[in-house]
Amino acid sequence: MTHELLTIGRISVDIYPNDIGVDLEDVTSFGKYLGGSPSNVAVAAARHGRRTGVITRTGDDAFGTYLHRELKKFSVDDTYVTPVKEWPTAVTFCAIKPATDEFPLYFYGRFPTAPDLQIRADELDLEAIREAGIFWSTVTGLCQEPSRTAHIKAHEARPRTGLKEGQFTILDLDYRPMFWASEGEARAEVAKILPHVTVAIGNDKECAVAVGEGTPDEQADRLLAAGVEIAVVKLGPEGVMAKTRTERVVSAPVPVQTVNGLGAGDSFGGAFCHGLLSGWPLAQVLDYANAAGAIVASRLSCADAMPTPDEVTSLLAERGRLLPGQFATEGAAL
Repeated sequence: MTHELLTIGRISVDIYPNDIGVDLEDVTSFGKYLGGSPSNVAVAAARHGRRTGVITRTGDDAFGTYLHRELKKFSVDDTYVTPVKEWPTAVTFCAIKPATDEFPLYFYGRFPTAPDLQIRADELDLEAIREAGIFWSTVTGLCQEPSRTAHIKAHEARPRTGLKEGQFTILDLDYRPMFWASEGEARAEVAKILPHVTVAIGNDKECAVAVGEGTPDEQADRLLAAGVEIAVVKLGPEGVMAKTRTERVVSAPVPVQTVNGLGAGDSFGGAFCHGLLSGWPLAQVLDYANAAGAIVASRLSCADAMPTPDEVTSLLAERGRLLPGQFATEGAAL
């Protein structure tokens, strides 16, 4: 099967409190969900009808079995998800305090390493990577060997000059300081990947780690100068901007009542991939992805909360951002 979207990198079991608005030490019960940004992005795109798969590793344990079951439930291909006997499946706890806009993450089973950082270059199906419509990776996957070398080899299998019409290679600039010795180390590793990337996505801090401090436009221009074709800079409360060499688009925020700010970026990513694969104009891709992210921010979980196309178009129509049925009509042939 040729994947429309193939992601690589982090997977975990997310443990979210059922008690909202309290500190983690006061939580009395939790629910468990599939987590990990690249895995969530694959789930999000699958919810939009795309053929998706993940390249990652779990522990050889019950939580690993659970993650396989969840991927299949969401129609995500788990062919390239295999166990690592030496390390347990990673688990991530979160406290959810929407009133203070705080959603702190606590990573367990990632130090000194995690199964998904044990992806090895000689295990990769380079043909599947080469043929995927979109290949999606994250900066976190570059933080440690052997994952770092595997990511580089995967990107080398997709040189910009070798991409077909409608293919994209996306780097999520998801810098997480706890996984790195320094910002300088992360910037050096990003520099090795950028020559192969056609789309880069990040917020102000993540873009600063990748290409230096500056205004959103300056950061986008530096990404474009590095060869990226579409630079996406998230502007927080001001929305999100996408820039190419000929176009600059800003999508205003879609107001919702935030329940859990985690997962919104992954929903944005999956919807963004769907829009690119659909061949929509950049402004429409951005509005659609922005709305998809807002929906997940209004819900508790991440993977389980990923919206369908009907939910996204309904929200946009409610907010007066497009004519009802516009995207539904365009996506009917999917």
